[in-house]
Amino acid sequence: QVQLVESGGGLVQAGGSLRLSCAASGTILRFNAMGWYRQAPGKQRELVATITSGGTTNYADSVKGRFTISRDNASNTVYLQMSSLKPEDTARYYCNADGVATPTQYYGRSWGQGTQVTVSS
Repeated sequence: QVQLVESGGGLVQAGGSLRLSCAASGTILRFNAMGWYRQAPGKQRELVATITSGGTTNYADSVKGRFTISRDNASNTVYLQMSSLKPEDTARYYCNADGVATPTQYYGRSWGQGTQVTVSS
């Protein structure tokens, strides 16, 4: 799979902000979509936000109006700006890339190792 490296997680108070970054390594010719998912202890992994190569975004209802996903195609990086954070946003956040084409291979789905976000009340 494509190597995805996340950064930017941490501990923040409720109402605060964090910015997550996910950089895809290597030469990326194109991708279908990249996004962020999260998984809290004892819960299933859930979609947070995605962005297609054309720039179309999709958000979970729980984060609409608070989170913004964006991308920099030149650096193969996707960002998640999180504002007005709530304790229920506490989870491990995973970067995802779908349909990535490199000069030598096509990858269906790739995941990063995740970055922890903890929001204190």
